[in-house]
Amino acid sequence: MAPQSISRKDFIKNSSILLAAGGSLLSSVPALATEQVKPATTGKAVKLKNVRLETGFEYKDDEVSHTTTDLFMVEIDHGKIKAVLPNDPKADAVDAKGLLMLPAFRDMHIHLDKTYYGLPWRANSSKRRTVKDMIAYEQQVIPELLKTSIPRTEKLIELLQSKGTNYARSHVNIEPTSGLDSLRHLEQALANKKDSFQAELVAFPQHGIYYTKTEPLMKEAAKMNVDFIGGLDPYSIDGSIEKHMDFIVQLALDNHKGIDIHLHESGESGMKTIEYLINKVIENPALKGKTFVSHSFALAHLDQKKTDEIAEKLGNAQVGITSTIPFAGTIMPIPTLYKYGVDVMAGNDCIVDHWSTFGSGSILQKVNLSAQLYGYRNEFALSRSLRLATHNILPLDDKGNQQWPKAGDTADFVLVEASCSAEAVSRVSPVKSLVHRGNIVY
Repeated sequence: MAPQSISRKDFIKNSSILLAAGGSLLSSVPALATEQVKPATTGKAVKLKNVRLETGFEYKDDEVSHTTTDLFMVEIDHGKIKAVLPNDPKADAVDAKGLLMLPAFRDMHIHLDKTYYGLPWRANSSKRRTVKDMIAYEQQVIPELLKTSIPRTEKLIELLQSKGTNYARSHVNIEPTSGLDSLRHLEQALANKKDSFQAELVAFPQHGIYYTKTEPLMKEAAKMNVDFIGGLDPYSIDGSIEKHMDFIVQLALDNHKGIDIHLHESGESGMKTIEYLINKVIENPALKGKTFVSHSFALAHLDQKKTDEIAEKLGNAQVGITSTIPFAGTIMPIPTLYKYGVDVMAGNDCIVDHWSTFGSGSILQKVNLSAQLYGYRNEFALSRSLRLATHNILPLDDKGNQQWPKAGDTADFVLVEASCSAEAVSRVSPVKSLVHRGNIVY
């Protein structure tokens, strides 16, 4: 299913390298300057010079030893890459000062509607240990949090932008305590950011579908501006895998939506839920390619043979996995999932809220963690791992052929202080600028 663009209000500020002025999209300014700027438009063409792009791989002893780069000029027009040209240092163009251009980042599992970001610091309580504990707590605090949810969501979006993210898949609470207000508030916050950030939404029954009486609200939400129908731990929360999952699948089919469920359950119930969803997708091919299981911790506790078997089934059914790259005792089998062609995405999940004290907002930091967990230390593996941050868009293909950016590509990119993708992942290189649809947003 193609993601829907959410209507948002103009937001352009805090430029670090590019500046909108004089009716043009961008105009030449000293690199790394910080300015307050007016909203830019995508009606004018602009050229960037001294843009560093990856051009290929160098090999030593049959191994990629180095990523080659060169400086180019990049032309942008109406929010698209118009051309990638040989560099002309003397051209009348915005000077990118040799910074590396990479595809803009995507956070594919986050809760934009729930954050303490922008409020005074508070750590989590150790007294709330289970999902049901958290449901009870949310029922207490959500009414108060809703009062300021729109500005806090906007602050969180700005944090993501400062880390190079211009696109997110956000789960949004649908439950009796907030009704549809969390969704309405999130839509307003996104409307306020429409020229600088894009999101697709998941109607998420955070308090269960039957554990609290949420079915009517989910049916209403499914007819609104959401892209996916969510779910939550069918067995441990609602007491039935079949009843919970059948409701979600039918709701998605009836409203032409995708599916993205939260599945924290491990062990037998977790695996049965994954298998049940795979079978439902096979029965309903319209759901192929737009059905996802978030977290999927059950996959982290299998032997290799069973991991291969379930990964092959997921790949064949085109059911994707979205991971927050957990560690300690729950290391996900992402390399095996890739082996069988499973669409794997990454997200920050909760950022500084009542579920998690942590969260920097950087999806590149998540990729760095994955590289450490899976032993991606060489040039090739590090460069490939960037796809977790960009949802599979890479500057070079596996043979080192240049494939991004090309004329016609959407002008969504970051400029980072790094020599190549591998270094950007290894060092979590600073993002110096983010451009969205040809507009500077950070």
